[in-house]
Amino acid sequence: MAYDQEVASVAQREERRKKRMKCFAYVAAFAVFQTAVILVFALVVMKVRTPTFRVRSAAFEDFQVSTLNTNASFSTKMIAELSVKNANFGRYKYQNSTIEFFYQNYKVGEAVVPRGKANFRSTKKFVVPVDLSSANVPGDVLGNELSPHAWIPLTSRATLKGKLTLMLIFKKNKSTNMNCSMNLNISSRQLQDLKCS
Repeated sequence: MAYDQEVASVAQREERRKKRMKCFAYVAAFAVFQTAVILVFALVVMKVRTPTFRVRSAAFEDFQVSTLNTNASFSTKMIAELSVKNANFGRYKYQNSTIEFFYQNYKVGEAVVPRGKANFRSTKKFVVPVDLSSANVPGDVLGNELSPHAWIPLTSRATLKGKLTLMLIFKKNKSTNMNCSMNLNISSRQLQDLKCS
């Protein structure tokens, strides 16, 4: 009988040890799971990406071009479609800014970019009117370019400053730069070879 009690006592202790080990295994598994969730949250959701700001397309009105070598010129009203792409898990609110268009190093136009916001993981599209004119470009410089080609090479530059709000709590100042190159086709009156970096 004493032997049976001792065996039962050993069996109970073994059973309690197994229950404790099982409980520790569950706690350890839960801790590993929580760590993985927090790590994924920190690396994916809370990672701050720089928004992209670029020219998407354009339409032209009142297009006037003179291709004479000595007195070449152009002027037009461009309706430029711009976009701000926000790949973050938070809203990006940006301030007023100015976009400038250049022919070589000569400024040929500028426009005001109104303040706005791009919601989380979305692209905000809007249009701005730009008066393009070669008044600042010497006629002979433009004439050398226009006579052999049927396009006008342009670049656009701008800086957009704003604030990114993550999870409605964390705020971070973030700015993005636009640097686009494009060719304005004189005959079709369209933008070609539009590239932004």
